[in-house]
Amino acid sequence: MNQHLKHIVVLGGGSAGWLTASIIAAEHCCNSPNGVKITLIESPDVATVGVGEGTWPTMRQTLSRIGISEKIFFRECDASFKQGSQFRGWVNGSDTDAYYHPFVLPEGYFEANLHNYWRRQFRGASYADTFTSQTHLCKKGLAPKQMATPDYAAVVNYGYHLNVGKFGQLLQRHATSKLGVNHILDHVTGVNSADNGDIHSLSTHNHGELKADLFIDCSGSASLLLGKHYNIGWRDCRPYLFNDRAVATQVPYSDPEAPIASTTISTAQNEGWIWDIALPTRRGVGFVYASEFTSDDQAEQNLREHIERDTSENIFSSLNIKAIKFDPGHRHQFWHRNCIGVGMSAGFIEPLEASALVMVELAAEMIRDDLPTNREMMDYTARRFNEKFLYRWDRVIEFLKLHYVLSQRKGEYWNAHRNPESIPESLSEKLMLWKHRPPSELDFDRKGEVFPSASYQYVLYGMGFNTEPRSTYKVSDNDATIEKFIAMNRQKLTKYINALPSNRAMIKHLLR
Repeated sequence: MNQHLKHIVVLGGGSAGWLTASIIAAEHCCNSPNGVKITLIESPDVATVGVGEGTWPTMRQTLSRIGISEKIFFRECDASFKQGSQFRGWVNGSDTDAYYHPFVLPEGYFEANLHNYWRRQFRGASYADTFTSQTHLCKKGLAPKQMATPDYAAVVNYGYHLNVGKFGQLLQRHATSKLGVNHILDHVTGVNSADNGDIHSLSTHNHGELKADLFIDCSGSASLLLGKHYNIGWRDCRPYLFNDRAVATQVPYSDPEAPIASTTISTAQNEGWIWDIALPTRRGVGFVYASEFTSDDQAEQNLREHIERDTSENIFSSLNIKAIKFDPGHRHQFWHRNCIGVGMSAGFIEPLEASALVMVELAAEMIRDDLPTNREMMDYTARRFNEKFLYRWDRVIEFLKLHYVLSQRKGEYWNAHRNPESIPESLSEKLMLWKHRPPSELDFDRKGEVFPSASYQYVLYGMGFNTEPRSTYKVSDNDATIEKFIAMNRQKLTKYINALPSNRAMIKHLLR
């Protein structure tokens, strides 16, 4: 119980396994004789399934902390900038139906009640457009930084779009060559228990027994340790969010110098939605849907029609189409005894708002920061970890559901999403509250919230939600303050437009 934790085994590679191993190894001196030893084992035959091609701004700090140059990251991962998400057709499907969820806070967000002013003075204009410059930069295809801006620094906040397969390969090379992570390609043939119920070791085909003090399950949806060995239950989230399928492909640019969008474009369809992620060399496009409402053949036809309408070319038959099945939900526990599930072994809801990679980051960072020094501390650490991530998964479900609940689109799929029985109670209560006041940081008061209150405001008011102002609202002082913020925002925008390069020009500079 009091022996020091000396060896961690990560089961599974891909972006989840290598990101987790790298984050822990960089902090705990894995390449030092006195550090924690980390071994990552993965099957040589099982291809990893990428969880997505979008990150949050948190990835900049993660990459910097583990020691990867941003220039190398762009070169090796076919990366581009992401400044938020754009939602098309989610309100009613009209030609003008579009709004943004940017990565910056509204100007003056913590200093004044922006909503009431916007509702009276700018109701015909977008909430995000009124109080941020970032949406305007996205419309103009401008980068979030200048060519002289240092690695990971920003003029406006940004994350990344990336080739997730290449990302896993970069992390593998960096973790093994720079961070001291031991890499084993082999088949795990058995899981061996200790007398107290912990995992004692993994049996392998060619490397004998792998003993460790802590095992991290990054084996994807198979969840070989947390799911199959420990039989930790699965919370099915289909009562709230119905999507469980996707068909995806990679679409080449007809013009190699075509502009590169810096938002994930999410376009609503009659029975689902389509993502469009722009990388420097191609676009990743996929249709997310629920098998309860749409057949696989119809889903592929919907994707075909969208691509051919968008590109004005009959290219679908030449593209490689990938079918993806997933069970939306998460484990009832994520850390059990000396085993932790990270990535899809812990949970996956759906690609909307790109929460998959950030949940890996958050889990790996908490393991890194709270890594128990011995077995005696582990159960206490596990309780904290489980409580934190049960809360986080609830917030992910709640925020994704918000997009569907507020839609006015017709049809069985959208009607089912608006059914009151499919809305989490916590979200129903918040929507009642937000009819009378805007979302605020008081509604989400935990450190490290997955989605801050500003994100809820962007979606609520982008979708046309109405918050009635209080009759006791004091106008004069608040209005004068907000007008200063709006003027400040306009000045920033003018400066940025004159100083920022296009996305493609900035990426070319990084690659040079």
